Amino acid sequence: MLAGAALVPITALRAAGPTVFSESQRRCLEAFVNRLVPHDEYGPGAVECGVVEYIDRSFSDPLIGGKETLLAGLEAVDAFSRQSHGAPLADLPPETQDTVLIAMENNSAAVFGLIRRLTLEGMFCDPSYGGNRNFAGWDLIRYPGPRLAASPDDQRVGIAIKPVRTSVNGAGRGH
Repeated sequence: MLAGAALVPITALRAAGPTVFSESQRRCLEAFVNRLVPHDEYGPGAVECGVVEYIDRSFSDPLIGGKETLLAGLEAVDAFSRQSHGAPLADLPPETQDTVLIAMENNSAAVFGLIRRLTLEGMFCDPSYGGNRNFAGWDLIRYPGPRLAASPDDQRVGIAIKPVRTSVNGAGRGH
């Protein structure tokens, strides 16, 4: 992430739009996506990048037909976590969360794959969709952003490309 870039408070984003998740489902999803893309020395994690907001927006309208599958999957993860480790996923230490998610990947690959795909989409999507907050996902993979043309200097190997901080949807559209 660029030095000096301010993070948008998660509470402000939650208040800005609808939510398809109960509080326990949201906590489970936050723990899940943060184990897939954790905060580390390379940059922010999935929750910091707005992945949960991206998934929330996706299932409140364009993916509404799959909402029940996702919600049932989150409930199953928490139920398995409680049964096998005595606490919901969000309350377990990271190593134990990994154990639960590996078991889920092995026993419920469809739901695991769905959440994994949505996490990657939310990390690297255009920020106007609710994820990739402050262009942090693009910074992580050194994607400079959409551009209509690239100069010869932009194409030189070993030279950092100056990021374009705009959404393909233009300024002022939710990012």
